Amino acid sequence: MAPNSSIQTGTNGRPHGTAQRSVLVVDDSKAQRKILQVQLTRWGYDVTEAASAEEAILLCQQQDFDIVLSDWMMPGMTGLDFCKQFRALPRDGYGYFILLTSKSEKTEIADGLENGADDFLTKPVSANELHARLRAGDRILSMHDQLVEKNRLVGATLDELQKLYDSLDRDLIEARKLQQTLVRERFRDFGAGTAALMLRPSGHVGGDLVGSFVIDKNRIALYSVDVSGHGVASAMMTARLAGLLSGASPDQNIALKVTTDGSQDAWSPAAVAARLNRLMLEELQVDQYFTLGYAEIDLATGRGTLVQAGHPHPLVMRADGSIERLGDGGLPIGLIDNADYPETKFTLYPGDRIILVSDGVTECPNRKGEELGSDGLAKILLQNKALTNPDLLEALLWDMNTFAGGADFPDDVSGLIFDYRGPA
Repeated sequence: MAPNSSIQTGTNGRPHGTAQRSVLVVDDSKAQRKILQVQLTRWGYDVTEAASAEEAILLCQQQDFDIVLSDWMMPGMTGLDFCKQFRALPRDGYGYFILLTSKSEKTEIADGLENGADDFLTKPVSANELHARLRAGDRILSMHDQLVEKNRLVGATLDELQKLYDSLDRDLIEARKLQQTLVRERFRDFGAGTAALMLRPSGHVGGDLVGSFVIDKNRIALYSVDVSGHGVASAMMTARLAGLLSGASPDQNIALKVTTDGSQDAWSPAAVAARLNRLMLEELQVDQYFTLGYAEIDLATGRGTLVQAGHPHPLVMRADGSIERLGDGGLPIGLIDNADYPETKFTLYPGDRIILVSDGVTECPNRKGEELGSDGLAKILLQNKALTNPDLLEALLWDMNTFAGGADFPDDVSGLIFDYRGPA
């Protein structure tokens, strides 16, 4: 249709080019059927006649009529009984049912409506009133047809969206598998100590990362990262950070450097945080930021240095069961240019543990909305202190689930536990 064109209608009041409505006239009076047939044909309807309700049922089983005009009082099956059976027939679309009756009692009309009739006409039927009732029925059928078409389009759109969702879901499942490979070694023995890692995204993929790498024969580095947000963007950032903190590629590790004599050394934890901050703001230039817990430990002496950049406080669990909280807070990475990242010194003794977790642990809510917090974390650690560090991480997840009342964790959950044995 051209813009601003008007819809042309015929003498029947129906738009030109629309499908002709089919009408079934049911009446035991041949004369009455003929009168209705002539009028309906003149108005542009395709008319079929039936002399009884029984005949009409057979015709309706073969064809879906748009409109049915049926006498109420007929020998054998009445028009009301026919209406009941008509409504029970399987159809592709709606059928508009008009009862022709001499009945005028409200209770009888109500009974007809209750049994599926859409409208009534009182005999003798006025041509003008019949025409008006048919046009009203036509409008209802047109609205029904439009609704069916819109539902079809909605259904087709939903099918396409479901296909896209299924495809995206498959991709995210594969992305989850790939992200889990970022933490290849969930348990690592450094001789003087062991590190156990845990990574549990809240969705298919997440923004948490934990890991460790060797600096030299005496020193190791431990880190825990929590990228802002969730989903694919956060997961891509963790993948980038995993490469920047990879022990498998020391030449690409942002924390490592080569000394003048050619040996491998490391930047201080504060320098590592500053380098990452500069990278985020000057090179990557993304809207994301991340928190970081980064610790360097000398395995020969147990002395360590850490940076807490907006991350939950690292904990040290002493061999006697006491727990110390490390760090002074600090700013997240990627928020403020030239941010200062203060260092915290600590010393581990044989039998001590250092624990790094993301805020998905400390901020885990219960059914009342209360968070687990540092105290709750400390309580879980003390209850399970006799376990090895991999089993302790599993126990942590189990007890968090109990605390949450079995609900899914709303945030990514990750953690790292390093058990210090001391030098051999």
